[in-house]
Amino acid sequence: MGRKLVIVLGPTAVGKTDFSIELALKCGSPVISCDSRQIFREMTIGTAVPSASQLAAVKHYFIHSHSVTDNYTAGRYEIEALELIGRLFAEGHETLVMAGGSGFYIDAVCKGLDDFPPADQELRTTLAERLRKEGVESLRLDLKRLDPESYETIDIANGQRVVRALEVCLMTGRKFSSFKTATVKKRDFEIEKIGLTRPRDVLYDRINRRVHQMVGDGLVDEVRTLVSYRSRPALQTVGYREIFDYLDGQISLERAVELIQRNTRHYAKRQLTWWARDPDIRWTTL
Repeated sequence: MGRKLVIVLGPTAVGKTDFSIELALKCGSPVISCDSRQIFREMTIGTAVPSASQLAAVKHYFIHSHSVTDNYTAGRYEIEALELIGRLFAEGHETLVMAGGSGFYIDAVCKGLDDFPPADQELRTTLAERLRKEGVESLRLDLKRLDPESYETIDIANGQRVVRALEVCLMTGRKFSSFKTATVKKRDFEIEKIGLTRPRDVLYDRINRRVHQMVGDGLVDEVRTLVSYRSRPALQTVGYREIFDYLDGQISLERAVELIQRNTRHYAKRQLTWWARDPDIRWTTL
């Protein structure tokens, strides 16, 4: 029997963790996380890391394995994940389970990434200064004009992501999105993708309830411990940005919760937009 990597993907809060654990137990596999935020050990509540009982049910990789102080990238994940996958197959596993919602990381494993150009520090500094003075909306409009596909698929509320995408467009004269759709690298194992969905109203209700649960579990206190790291790229994400604004006195906690719910719903829509272009996904409605 050939070696196979089964990837469980889907929008945030759809139920990937429970599904992947059940599948991993059937396959005798660990779960390889493919979540670009659960990888950071300082972030637990706001990233919906699997519970202690879930982590105890099956071995997980890439959960709390790195620090927010690391400059972690999808390219680095590609290298580390493929190394792990190769080692686990060599140990005798025939089927491995990967689970996560980070489309760029999943693409890195399945197809590989083009070599992105190194950062142009002068251009990046200029764009970062524009971000500080003008806000992200001005940069978003430039990105929409230069690269509509990236505008529709990346987290456009994340200033750091917008700056990087715009930087690549301006440096190379190519769309940032074009670096993710070039030559596919051949893997020496079969890949099966299972996409999980729920009716839109059910998914949004799960998102809203999860946010309330996070706040009840101590999200504000978690974010408070990360104030000194707030400029790190890992913290420029939904659930953390809004609580930083609350801690700064810019908005009320009630408003912060509303914004996290809204921005998480928007993120789920972008995740589904990203995967809509992939005909190899077998979709399952929960």
